Amino acid sequence: MKKCILILVLSLNLGLSIFAQEQPNIVVFLVDDLRTELGCYGNQQVKSPNIDALANEGVLFQNAYAQQAICAPSRMSILTGLRPESIGIYSLFTPLRSKHKEMVTIPQFFKENGYTTVSLGKVYHHGNDDKESWSIHFPKEANSWVKPENLALIDSLEQTGYKGNGPAFENADVEDEAYKDGRVAKNAIETLQKIKDEKFLMFVGLSKPHLPFNAPKKYWDLYNKKDFIVPLKEAPKDSYRLSLTKWGELRRYYGIPKEGVLDDETSRNLKHGYYASISYIDAQIGKVMKTLEDLDLRKNTMVILMSDHGYKLGEFGAWCKHTNFEIDVNVPLIVSRETGYKKRLSNVTSDALVENVDLFPTIAEASGLKTHALEGESLLSLVDKPDMEWKKGSYSLYPRGKKIMGFTCTDGTYRYTEWWDNEAQTILSKELYLCEQNYMEITVNLVNEVKHKQDVIKMQQLLEMQFPKNQRSSYPQYDK
Repeated sequence: MKKCILILVLSLNLGLSIFAQEQPNIVVFLVDDLRTELGCYGNQQVKSPNIDALANEGVLFQNAYAQQAICAPSRMSILTGLRPESIGIYSLFTPLRSKHKEMVTIPQFFKENGYTTVSLGKVYHHGNDDKESWSIHFPKEANSWVKPENLALIDSLEQTGYKGNGPAFENADVEDEAYKDGRVAKNAIETLQKIKDEKFLMFVGLSKPHLPFNAPKKYWDLYNKKDFIVPLKEAPKDSYRLSLTKWGELRRYYGIPKEGVLDDETSRNLKHGYYASISYIDAQIGKVMKTLEDLDLRKNTMVILMSDHGYKLGEFGAWCKHTNFEIDVNVPLIVSRETGYKKRLSNVTSDALVENVDLFPTIAEASGLKTHALEGESLLSLVDKPDMEWKKGSYSLYPRGKKIMGFTCTDGTYRYTEWWDNEAQTILSKELYLCEQNYMEITVNLVNEVKHKQDVIKMQQLLEMQFPKNQRSSYPQYDK
């Protein structure tokens, strides 16, 4: 009898062990404004050793795309597994829960399924949105400057009624924790130590390289400003008049001209700051990854690195995001399975067309959890077999007010965009570009070139699959 009981106990323990492997911990590094300027993506200038090491432990997706190149809607899409046109929020000003009490989010779903859910730094754009879905919630912090002269400048500007932000970059000789992403990493490490015996889902929201490009001096010192090339400052010929923006986000920072293109010196300073900010958050990611190893958690933790959208650093004479161009919607995405997973791959790339909206179904399937209907697609089978046939296209959109919407798609070779008038229910303009990584060479809209006639027809059909013309004007808009 005792032998039977022992066998039963061992069997139960084995079953629990297998279930534990099937339900890994999950850590998502959600980075703000990070384009594919990383060593693992072939950039020889940037210093990103820790992200490169993570890519070496998993699958790097070359063709990953955000659904809208702006923070709030992109993050809502990621955290609900639904596309912006289903959510109906396209601006920065409307929190998810102010319009959608019923939508099930990633933290809500995992918390209901026994996970400790943790939010650190910038996860939602609106820091308190969906707060009850997090077991542990560290609010995002406001932009921070630490140099005394900049603090004095900001105080002086505020006294004059100035409504903008402080300087667009800063390089104080301080420790990592002096700026907010260093504190995010510190909080992540301390939280991991507290919850190491629990099953957890942790989002580590890193705000850099978002403006202002504030990072400790030691990360600036990794680069020589003279090495940064200033891109061409012209929009592609025959591009739609609203395809680009006046990059108002950068215009609000002190020292940036209110109109016109930037001079080369300012452009190089900003690019220097952007790259320094990448190296800064790379170091924070390295600290968290080391903690996972030190606590013996890495063997059962799935790690994902992703960005909410891309970014322009002067390409086309523009800055920031807020467009449908490839450079704004193409994002880094790395998926690294837990070391206990039997098919863990390393140093692998995939050319499959994948999307940020795929995160929710991916981590749910990895955890053995069945979800409600989602609009993304789990990437687990693709992680196991990166070369398998996948989606025909990836899709994004961007509005220009409430009347005009830009719908866009890529097949990996071309990016095609239609600008749609919601009132007249007609196409205002079309654009076709090659998805080249050298954005210096994109100088003309190819849509009217005879040699690309069949390419346009093919891309029109691909766009219609996701955005049928007879439905476009009916997509909801809940923005304030």
